[in-house]
Amino acid sequence: MISLSEIARISVTSLRANKLRTMLTILGITVGLFSIIVIMTIITMLQNSIESGFSSLNKNTFQIQKWENIRVGGPRRDRNRKDITLEDFEQFRGLLKQAKYVGAEQWQFGKVVRFGNKETNPNIQIAGATVDAMRTNNWNVDYGRDLREDDVQYSRNVCLLGNEIVVKLFGNINPIGQELNVDGHPLKVIGVIEQQPQLFGQSRDNYVVLPLSTFQSFYGRRSRSVNITVMSYSKEDYNDIIEASIGYMRTIRKVPPGEDNDFYVFSNESMITQVNDITSGIKIGAFVVSIIALLAAGVGIMNIMLVSVTERTKEIGIRKAVGAKKIDVLLQFLTEAVVLCIIGGTIGIVMGVGLGNLAGSLINAQPSIPYDWVAIGLSICVLVGLIFGTYPAYKAANLDPIEALRYE
Repeated sequence: MISLSEIARISVTSLRANKLRTMLTILGITVGLFSIIVIMTIITMLQNSIESGFSSLNKNTFQIQKWENIRVGGPRRDRNRKDITLEDFEQFRGLLKQAKYVGAEQWQFGKVVRFGNKETNPNIQIAGATVDAMRTNNWNVDYGRDLREDDVQYSRNVCLLGNEIVVKLFGNINPIGQELNVDGHPLKVIGVIEQQPQLFGQSRDNYVVLPLSTFQSFYGRRSRSVNITVMSYSKEDYNDIIEASIGYMRTIRKVPPGEDNDFYVFSNESMITQVNDITSGIKIGAFVVSIIALLAAGVGIMNIMLVSVTERTKEIGIRKAVGAKKIDVLLQFLTEAVVLCIIGGTIGIVMGVGLGNLAGSLINAQPSIPYDWVAIGLSICVLVGLIFGTYPAYKAANLDPIEALRYE
């Protein structure tokens, strides 16, 4: 029995002798692998960008709010919900003693911030927050000072800025101590918040944080529903605090037993899980389509290999006459089929990753390589080669050497 390396060399030599046929054969495998890898690359890029962008809350933190963040089909369950009020928050904070931080926030969107003769686009988010909400939202001060309890208590006209606003309005000027204007209200800048992760290449630092009491003096206590943010002391008590929080909120909002919550609880993990649930269907669809394409390519490989066996009948007879065993011929043709699949699969993977990253870059998604799907794709290629190369290889291995030598 000749060595595997010799079998591989003979197989590659045979494939090189029929370049056009080889190229046409691997084309089907290339298309099949390309179709799945390009889709999985784009999905992986989107997921990575979404996961980094959704990490808006601190670790071991969840948020209770009126509105659902992601809704897929069906009627809106949150449309008729009551707003969460500041009174709800105060009552909730009084009940939930086991949490590390319990904060509250309210938001206004699409505002313009002015400093001197400069102003931002009307896309600034204004947040009213308690001191604990600074911790739960992972808003860490880069320079200047943090929000303090007395700022909230006395409704001081102070604010902290996201980095994008600082760059836009202040340039090389130190913003600390400067006075800017939001909706006709003067605010003294006391701090600048560290940069937040981007989402699809877009900045998430276009916001202003005020004391919650100051925010409500500008926009009213009932301007928007209050979001309640909660941080546990550790990962171990995180789920217990979520359960306790849901119970307290149902009690506060008088939700009857057996009815759904009239509020929404989300965390970084729940958001990522929802995104993964949405993309899983796309992955399954892409996988099924690609498998069909690979099966069709496999049938093509089997046909080409059968033609090759017929054309090389005399060669097989000569090899057997000089001592080649059945297993040698079987392995040679199996190796040819597998090599065809691997070459086609590799080309498809390279093209899929390249085009997928190019497409993802158009929406500023983070470059990625779906290593798991690359491994799955190559494994499927080898499997296709083995399955569809077995019959032609078996036929070649069982040719009668005498009849093969007579073949013209």
